Amino acid sequence: MDLTKAAPILDFVTEAGLCGLSEVELVHGFCERLRTSGIPVARVLVLIDTLHPTHEGHVFRWRHSGEFTPFNEYGRVSDGGDAAQKWANSPFNYMLGTGATELRRRLAQGETAEFPLLQELRSEGQTDYIALTHRFGKGALGEMDAVHSSWATDTPEGFEESQLVFLRQLLPTFALALKCISLGRVVETIVETYLGRDAGQRVLSGRIARGVAERISAVIWYSDLRGFTRITDAAPHDVIPFLNDYADAIISSVHEAGGDVLKLIGDGVLAIFKADDPSTACASALRAEALMRAEVDTVNARRSSQALPTTDPYLSLHIGEVFYGNIGSKDRLDFTVVGPAVNEASRIAALCRSVEKDVLISSAFAAATQAEDRARFVGVGRYALRGVEKAQEFFTLERV
Repeated sequence: MDLTKAAPILDFVTEAGLCGLSEVELVHGFCERLRTSGIPVARVLVLIDTLHPTHEGHVFRWRHSGEFTPFNEYGRVSDGGDAAQKWANSPFNYMLGTGATELRRRLAQGETAEFPLLQELRSEGQTDYIALTHRFGKGALGEMDAVHSSWATDTPEGFEESQLVFLRQLLPTFALALKCISLGRVVETIVETYLGRDAGQRVLSGRIARGVAERISAVIWYSDLRGFTRITDAAPHDVIPFLNDYADAIISSVHEAGGDVLKLIGDGVLAIFKADDPSTACASALRAEALMRAEVDTVNARRSSQALPTTDPYLSLHIGEVFYGNIGSKDRLDFTVVGPAVNEASRIAALCRSVEKDVLISSAFAAATQAEDRARFVGVGRYALRGVEKAQEFFTLERV
């Protein structure tokens, strides 16, 4: 290896992995430095699987010139469709099946028949192509078990052997840096998926000690699905799709309105809305409720057309002080909210069934709400909650 040429590239790659540049920045910076060092790469593709509830992996692209999309996500190959077809016909899939770690084709000499991609590259003027796979071994995480990359040039003579030797020597360090950066993305995805966005970020910032919690004022959202037990008893095979359909409608609405979903409890959803001004948090929760109703209407229309069971959520909205942080044993923690206000929100949700309302709003929430929003509230009477000494007035929403 020519250390004079390699040193600045290796320095950049190492620093990128340590300081956490994005994958796009790493790929772009690495390719630009290859060009500067005399390696005539013209079109580069880097692929790495990930651990994500929706996407199977990420593709990063670089071109020496021309417009292109440097990053995109691909769905699960097992689901079929376009991504599966492209993967089945790719050099990477061929290498995976044969156990090869390298594949080279001289496009200018017509070595393109095996793979449609190579014919496309040749038509664009590429003359030489090399694909490499760097596997992780015991460092695999789910399907994230390798970095796949391909490198093409448009120089008339193709790659020189000395240039490929140089590239091969640099790529393991590049793959290690990409793995490091991608693992950071995976960790962030996992904690946000299972803990919620705000709670996940708090955990990643180091707040993982048991008993570490702060007292905050928050709007508490507690929703359930009407008739869940009856529906699941009648169609037990549909439980998971049923829950997923309605959870997607509810959770996406809470997130769009700025809330944080902390817990899924069977068919129940516990979420909070925080803001410096309580009326702003209340307004966000009311916006989430409106978004949820529209989303659920869409879900119900689709499921009805498929002769599937439908339902509607019922919801309590409350506001109060809660403890927000780590609760649990020394080896199993939950990052959530606890306190009397949370218990009351749960009991208010249960009251929805008794008073036959799809939303109940506490007196505290009503008092914290802006006047224009409060004008939509309709009183439903005074009720005492189990374990709460004083009865209070509850409200529902006037439907427009």
